[in-house]
Amino acid sequence: MKNIILSIEGMTCSACSNGLEKYLNKQNGIISASVNLVMANATINYDEKILDVEKLEKFVKQAGFVSRGIYKEFKIEKKSKLEKYVFIIFTLLAIFIMYVSMGHMMNLPVPTIFNPHTNPQIYTITLFVGAVLFLIYGGDILKNGYKNLIHMIPNMDTLVTIGVLSSFLYSVYGMYKVSQGDDSYTMNLYFESAAIVIYFIKLGRYLDGISKDKTKEAIQKLVEITPNKAILEIDGQEKEVTLDEIKKGNILISKPGEKIAVDGVIIDGKAHLDESFITGESKPAEKTIDDKVVAGSLNYDGYIKYKAERIGRDSTVSEIVRLVIEASNTKAPIAKIADKISGWFVSAVIIIAIITLLGYLLLGAEFSVALEVFVTILVVACPCSLGLATPLAIVVSEGLCATNGILVKKSEILENTAKVDTIVFDKTGTLTFGKLKISKINKYTNKTEEEILAIIASLENMSTHPISQAFNEYVAEKNIEIHKTKDFENIAGHGVCGMIDNQKYYVGNRKLMEKYNIQNNNIEDEEKLAKEGNSIVYLADEKEVIAIIGVNDIVRDDAHKVIETLNEKNIQTIMLTGDNEPTAKKIASEIGITKVIANVLPSEKVESIKKLKEENRYVMMCGDGINDSPALATANIGVSMKSGTDIAMDSSDVILTRNDLNSILKLITISEKTIKNIKQNLFWAFLYNALMIPIAMGIFNKIGLRINPMIASFAMVISSLTVIFNTLRLKKIVK
Repeated sequence: MKNIILSIEGMTCSACSNGLEKYLNKQNGIISASVNLVMANATINYDEKILDVEKLEKFVKQAGFVSRGIYKEFKIEKKSKLEKYVFIIFTLLAIFIMYVSMGHMMNLPVPTIFNPHTNPQIYTITLFVGAVLFLIYGGDILKNGYKNLIHMIPNMDTLVTIGVLSSFLYSVYGMYKVSQGDDSYTMNLYFESAAIVIYFIKLGRYLDGISKDKTKEAIQKLVEITPNKAILEIDGQEKEVTLDEIKKGNILISKPGEKIAVDGVIIDGKAHLDESFITGESKPAEKTIDDKVVAGSLNYDGYIKYKAERIGRDSTVSEIVRLVIEASNTKAPIAKIADKISGWFVSAVIIIAIITLLGYLLLGAEFSVALEVFVTILVVACPCSLGLATPLAIVVSEGLCATNGILVKKSEILENTAKVDTIVFDKTGTLTFGKLKISKINKYTNKTEEEILAIIASLENMSTHPISQAFNEYVAEKNIEIHKTKDFENIAGHGVCGMIDNQKYYVGNRKLMEKYNIQNNNIEDEEKLAKEGNSIVYLADEKEVIAIIGVNDIVRDDAHKVIETLNEKNIQTIMLTGDNEPTAKKIASEIGITKVIANVLPSEKVESIKKLKEENRYVMMCGDGINDSPALATANIGVSMKSGTDIAMDSSDVILTRNDLNSILKLITISEKTIKNIKQNLFWAFLYNALMIPIAMGIFNKIGLRINPMIASFAMVISSLTVIFNTLRLKKIVK
């Protein structure tokens, strides 16, 4: 099973993307396919034993579209000057055609040579030439419309193609009659309608393209974070190279004012780096030997050498961009509903238009009148706005999340976060900083405190739990030498154990002592330390407890305010921790959490989440450690607090790269506003079609409310722009 993203050309509306998606999903060997109209690409999950990229691209071609190859990097294609100039020329030509065809109706001064009453043949030929030029200009629309009709996936272009060609061919017949001397056909030509409909479609797409690019700007900013060039050290000499020339293991140099080129580790020097785009921390972080650096970080004041570790598409920034792109390519439930409607909408419109045409003819209307109504229905019903309603909002919101350090892996999370009524927080590293400090040591042995801490640090040095940092930092500060450890074992939810100097030691919580039947007569000491807000660490050999150490953690500055805001939103907050109950309750009371579930193993955390879900609660779990992974996966939405370099390894639904609890509030706000925006877009899109199709059918002719193909095409553009501008308002919801 393999996953790729193909760049697709030729999609113009949701019927296109929906049709291609359906076609791909029908093919043998394709497990799933999701097509994104805004990003113009298709994410395909396929069996590589059956298919390859060449065959996938063939499927795209068979569906009537063009594959531009595998997605390599995100890039906003700037409109060429030629495209702009061509558009200006055809704008002037459209004005000329409108003036010639309608000027005499409005008593405007029309040159005699173009007057239909005095020179009907020249008038007719002029409009014919103008229409032909527009047919050439809109050749891509007609070609697309024809292809999609042939492949039985009619789309917006199909509606336009049928309407425009019907008008044009009937007008060609009229031109022939005029050339034969029948001037009565002069006033029944629709060359101008064919031309102006194409012009307005092109105008809409030109503006639509500009607006879509604006929705991608947040993602583009991420791409542009990394520099284009770097300084490579070769045999003691400096050489400027492009990022493509950098290989893993190369030694790179960064000077004050320069950006870090790739993810790596410092091997020489020290500097203060601005990593705010990842961490959200405005204060520059001090970096020295053995510290990791992230591509795009700005070097304020130091000269450092660093070894390249993650380059190209493996870098943190590339990983973030990839996650955002893939998320925007997934379908939110509300988007799937819109896609289904768009899928049959075009076919329904064609049927309505044909029935209306036949109805007019049966009621005795002239063919020219019936044809005008037929074309008007086809043009006015183009589902552009319906197709843009959801994907535009999703892309804007994904970019907005990314710029706020929130990586959402699936777009459905943006919809479902608004449903959350319960948020479960891990304690250490989530509600607290996870930077523990040793506060007190109770020892029951002849060993010195230094010897006790050396043993603990030797074992904890091989652990990733936040509590290990307290001991590692302490022995480093005191220059205490740690021991070589053998047979190390991590006992999930309990602690660790290992052999030091042929003696087995255990480091962990009280449950670890109980698990291995180690004598423990020090529970009172533990309870006393716990009441003071300490997390408890036991050190024991195979027989008895050697020491109990109390370690303190610092509550995050924003924790109280975030919990208070969540409570105001009627979202229940729960602390779920493996720590002892007195310590957990003390911290919970400080920040406003009333429900605490303590002394739980990772497996028990999962059961707690399941119980909440059984109570019909929509649960978000927020944690930071490996021990939280099962609970994160079990919750409706899993949110992890991670550093930028851990992104690729994370398995949760949402990653908060800035380790900022306020990001949870931002995510909820973005979710609520996004769903509201999508519903507004769908409402206006449906309302537009509900109103305009009956008007186009002529139902309201008796009260003077009627439209022609030109007005219909203009109305279609206005409908799409309404959705676009409403969506762009999302950019302002989070500062």
